[in-house]
Amino acid sequence: MDIPKIFESEYRFCLILWEHEPVKSRELVELCKEQLGWKPTTTYTVIKRLSERGVLKNENTVVTSLVSKEQVQAAELNEVVEKTFEGSLPAFIAAFTKHQKISEEEIDEVQKMIDRYREGASK
Repeated sequence: MDIPKIFESEYRFCLILWEHEPVKSRELVELCKEQLGWKPTTTYTVIKRLSERGVLKNENTVVTSLVSKEQVQAAELNEVVEKTFEGSLPAFIAAFTKHQKISEEEIDEVQKMIDRYREGASK
């Protein structure tokens, strides 16, 4: 399943949705007003737009997501790696680590992920 592109303001909206779903649209309007400073019309427009793109559904004024936070993050990361690093994960990691301080704990965590991936791939 292709994950629809979610833009920055829509992503901030989705963070609120994922935290509170299922949520009545009226409550979502209040949350967006408090957390994002949005007017009700803005929230309803975003609900409608994301519903049309298959990101969420709004049935009987109850809003729920159709894609998870993890799916959206993975799709966004794949797009960045593909577009900016010609699909090369090693090039992405090299660029990231060149400009970011990484702790020993983070290095160990990444190594564990790689080890788990290798174990799963060899089966």
